[in-house]
Formats: sequence, C-alpha cells, structure tokens
Amino acid sequence: MAAIPPVCDFGWKAPDFTLKDVSGKMVSLSDVRGPKGTLVMFICNHCPYVKAIIPKMIRDANDLAKLGIGVVAINANDSAAYPDDSFENMQKAAAKHGFPFPYLHDETQEVARAYDAVCTPDFFGFNADDGLQYRGRLDESRAQPAPDDLPRDLYNAMKLVAETGQGPREQIPSMGCSIKWK
Repeated sequence: MAAIPPVCDFGWKAPDFTLKDVSGKMVSLSDVRGPKGTLVMFICNHCPYVKAIIPKMIRDANDLAKLGIGVVAINANDSAAYPDDSFENMQKAAAKHGFPFPYLHDETQEVARAYDAVCTPDFFGFNADDGLQYRGRLDESRAQPAPDDLPRDLYNAMKLVAETGQGPREQIPSMGCSIKWK
C-alpha cells in the first residue's frame, strides 16, 4: 500500500545517528554532512517506487555532491518479514548499482522513528545548519519512472538549499511503500 509523508516542517533539526554501512563501517550524520547541506533518504531494496528511481537517485546524488550537499541512504525495513531488504541484499544492491553514497542499515528502526520516516523513498533535505528545508518527491515518478525531461524536484530544491539555505515553500510529497515496521 502506498504511503505519503507529511509536509515539510521547516527548520526541524536532523536527529543524529550512527549506523553500519554496507562495508561494515559505522557512519554518523557528521560523516555525511555536506558544507551546504545534507540529504537523508530512506529507501529499501524491494520497493517498486525506489526501484523506479535508482538511476535518478544516483544522478541527483552525484550532482548534489558537486554543490556541497552530502547524501546518505538508510534502509530501516524489517528484513525478517522482507528478506529482500536484509543487510546482505543491501550490500548486493549497493554494489550492483554503484551507489555513490553510504547505504546504512537501521536494524533497530530507531533512526527511522526519530526522523518520522513514513515510506520508501522518503527524502529529508537539510541546510548547512541541519534545519529541514525539503520533504518532497524526487520527481513525478511513482512505481514507474517518469520521463527524464520533467522537473527534477529534489535536485532543484536541494540546489536552492545549497545556494540560499532555504528550501522551496511549495513541495509535493514523496510517495512509496510504507516503512515495514517490526
């Protein structure tokens, strides 16, 4: 069933975290924070909404890094109920797609709860002061990718954050599979 997160709570502070990435290294918010802001993405391996945008997520992560935005992805799904989202399968997905960002495992789901993550994908765009400025969609994609010539909502919003410290006031929420809670 599709889930839609709430609208952006401007200025809400990013909760800190330290989680294991697919290489086994522990990664914290300060490790991924960019000089102009940080994008925290809740994703997973099995969700068709995430699968539909993987190439665009990688493109945007690479383009945002050039603007000084740090990017990280977190998988909080219950892997006992959804084996495709296991740590081992996270490692395989990161290697297969060549993720240019750390892919972290939130096994206890504490970080997802602290962020009030709702779905995969769920995007949290923070400015350099860790204040939330974007909680919207990547683009018009749903369970199928949208055409490449449509506006890049996430990229454009985070570019604005990098340039001004402020996100757009008009945002369209992401949509995806609900987080699979234990």
